[in-house]
Amino acid sequence: MSTLTATRTGTLPGVNLLPPEIEQERRFRRVQLGLGAGVVGSLGIVAALFILASSQVGVAQDDLNDSKAETTKLEAQAAEYSQVPLVYSQVEAARAQLELAMGKEIRWSFYLNDLSLKTPGKVWLTTMTAAANEAEPAVVPTGQASSYIEAGLGIVNFDGMALKHNDVAAWLDSLAKQKGYDQPYFTDSTEELVDATVVVKFKSQVTVTEDALSKRYVQKAGS
Repeated sequence: MSTLTATRTGTLPGVNLLPPEIEQERRFRRVQLGLGAGVVGSLGIVAALFILASSQVGVAQDDLNDSKAETTKLEAQAAEYSQVPLVYSQVEAARAQLELAMGKEIRWSFYLNDLSLKTPGKVWLTTMTAAANEAEPAVVPTGQASSYIEAGLGIVNFDGMALKHNDVAAWLDSLAKQKGYDQPYFTDSTEELVDATVVVKFKSQVTVTEDALSKRYVQKAGS
């Protein structure tokens, strides 16, 4: 019995029976689909960029609104304090006037209190008068070291009595130790009989210096 063997020696050629117009139309449709997909993708990208830009614009607008609100607030606060420089200048002017008026203040109440504590026990004061330095300089009696006493800020005169001349000297010594007093001396010291007792009646004087000023109304340097 014989066997029939078929051997394939090649590939059969393909035959395209479609008209060329149909094939071209198919290709054109594929190109259209590709272009359409590209357009859709581009539109998506543009939309995403638009949304992102819109959000950034919104944030920027919010920041701008916040800045405007803060500016308005600061302007209102500045308006509240606009009178501060004027008030400061008025305070400085008032302080200068007070210093001019009270810069030469002497707190005589302190001196009177000191007199009551420091006057020697055997001395009694009868009068005390003070005069500013516009008065003529007092003349020192003959025998003193100088012809004139420096006026300083002023002169304080005391009239009083003592038991002895040494008590008058003690009185002058107490004046010399008082802050703000200088050049104490007596203009008269005589013995007299008062109620059957011999006493020494005296007149004394002291110069008031710058140290007597209270300086509580004088502005300190650098303040």
